[in-house]
Amino acid sequence: MERWRGRVALVTGASAGIGAAVAVELVRLGMKVVGCARDVGKIQKLAAECQSAGHPGVLVPFKCDLTKEEEILAMFAAIKEQHKGVDVCINNAGLAHPDLLLSGKTSSWKNMMDVNVLALSICTREAYQSMKERNVDDGHIININSVCGHRVVPNPDLHFYTATKYAVTALTEGLRQELRAENSHIRATSISPGLVETEFASRFYKENPDKAAGAYSAYKPLEAIDVANAVTYVLRAPPHVQIGDVQMQGTEQV
Repeated sequence: MERWRGRVALVTGASAGIGAAVAVELVRLGMKVVGCARDVGKIQKLAAECQSAGHPGVLVPFKCDLTKEEEILAMFAAIKEQHKGVDVCINNAGLAHPDLLLSGKTSSWKNMMDVNVLALSICTREAYQSMKERNVDDGHIININSVCGHRVVPNPDLHFYTATKYAVTALTEGLRQELRAENSHIRATSISPGLVETEFASRFYKENPDKAAGAYSAYKPLEAIDVANAVTYVLRAPPHVQIGDVQMQGTEQV
């Protein structure tokens, strides 16, 4: 990670769960991390904890609603003005609603598309443009995907969410192809975890706490730090190594 010390990473959805773990780990390893979320207070608390721990990097909180393109563009403009630009973009923000294909609410589907697909694509575009204009040819774009981006599980609550994650799989591969066509050495990676012990299940089943608790009963879930470690593994790879996709999941309960 030595070559990344002092360089700038953007982590979306950095207020909790995987995003918070990734942001803190990159700060611990010496990066300047812009962590964005709607609830910036939680990131401010994480930033203070990083400073108290003596981590060599710094966490910069930024309030941003990723469903609004103008706020994303304003964030990238601020990063350019204050930190020159983005060298690593980690598209972590994502959400799910248990809305079935046969009876779901259009507003819920749109919300998943806005965050999981469109915001990811806008951040990817702006990160690439930031790298290109500064002649950064060793940058990295990492999409936090899901095993749901590779198979359709027999849970109707997850079907629309799964569609958005299949989109992430396609977008990551499409990005790799476009970068290759540009003769760019910027890398693109998808990290696809299974169930992770975060606030995701409780938010997903907020009206059914028992169902949320049951989500963790069959398997030993991953922890957020496991996914953060996968991110640093990918970033540590030599510049000539392209890690396309990392799929990971917890072990079955005995």
